[in-house]
Amino acid sequence: MRRCRWPREMTPQRRLLHAMFDAAVQSALPHHCLPPHLPAPPRGRTIVVGAGKAAASMAQAVEDNWPGDIQGVVVTRYGHAAPCRRIRVLEAAHPVPDQAGIDAARAILDAVAGLTADDLVICLISGGGSALLPALPASISLEDEQALARTLLRSGAAITEMNCVRRHVSLIKGGRLAAAARPARVETLIISDVPGDDPAAIASGPTVADPSTRGDALAVIDKYALDIPWSIRAWLENPDCETPKPGELANSRHKVIATAQSALTAAAAVAADAGYTPLILGDAIEGEASTVGLVHAGITRQVLAHGQPVPAPCVLLSGGETTVTVRGQGRGGRNVEFLLGLLTGLPDVARITAIAADTDGIDGTQDNAGAMIDSTTRTSTTALPFPPDTYLRRNDAYSFFEATGDLVRTGATHTNVNDFRAILIEARSPIVEFHPP
Repeated sequence: MRRCRWPREMTPQRRLLHAMFDAAVQSALPHHCLPPHLPAPPRGRTIVVGAGKAAASMAQAVEDNWPGDIQGVVVTRYGHAAPCRRIRVLEAAHPVPDQAGIDAARAILDAVAGLTADDLVICLISGGGSALLPALPASISLEDEQALARTLLRSGAAITEMNCVRRHVSLIKGGRLAAAARPARVETLIISDVPGDDPAAIASGPTVADPSTRGDALAVIDKYALDIPWSIRAWLENPDCETPKPGELANSRHKVIATAQSALTAAAAVAADAGYTPLILGDAIEGEASTVGLVHAGITRQVLAHGQPVPAPCVLLSGGETTVTVRGQGRGGRNVEFLLGLLTGLPDVARITAIAADTDGIDGTQDNAGAMIDSTTRTSTTALPFPPDTYLRRNDAYSFFEATGDLVRTGATHTNVNDFRAILIEARSPIVEFHPP
């Protein structure tokens, strides 16, 4: 992970949150979590393929630890590449796919074609793979796929719902990549960015049998009244769009090697060492980002007023993936929107310091990972043209935190276990002068 640019003066509390975020990210870096899970070399060839924001760094970890010959191709988001010697690293657009993604998907399908039962495919999957692998049926144009992606991103649908649709509008997702590799053995290593860590949902499960149906995908579209291109609805109404089902991919196995829970556990250890009681509220929290922020504000107020569910000094931790139903025209991101919701729900932040950031280093489509708040944030709002709730209504949390100087910018971290949220609640007198090791 490149050197972070952290906001404002680094108070002891902000330094502690910085250290907790770093610990969460470090726990999920491929060089740390991947090597123990590598399969045994095969009698035949070893082909590496993969997709996601961590795909290039995962490929690098495989190269550094693989005992024999290896080749292959992976695709990652622009700016998330890592140097590899034998595995080709391609870059494509995220979260709205582009032609480079189509070309990468074709290269990956070509890489697994013509293999034998003696060969091994190591598939490296991480969050972001859905957008990076737009392998489209002939009847669907890239423009139609891009329109679908934008519609889904603005809909407020949960990631599992979005990926149900994506699996069925694809010739590589929903287990189709594993089917294309038959009869070779496929071993998939997964860094999870999905609440619940369902392998079929992570990057839309290219090598995982799909329990959902095209009817489920159509139900998502109808539930949110999505205006989608006619070509996509026609494809979803065609039985040929159905994906491989459980029991149909005997050649494929998968293992989740890093999760939000493991990242939260690593952060909790840092907090405990600093004298704060950690409480993990959940690793799979979903919902509208601003609403989740208000709920966290309610828990924070309960700690301040009654010492429940844990007394201060403490830190409330949570992970998962919230959503944003876009109604305004501002610049946002689900982590900054959560944090602004939290701020509006806290009348007093004198004893509060909080962070919300995406572990991949990118919050939505902006240049920040997230943001921080403390008592200085509230003071800074007096100079802004609008109150915080106006920015929230406009989905303009990025502009709010840019103006207050609280954005957190880390650059690409080369992993992705989704959102990281931590609310540090002081006792009436601060207990620690935290200094990073």
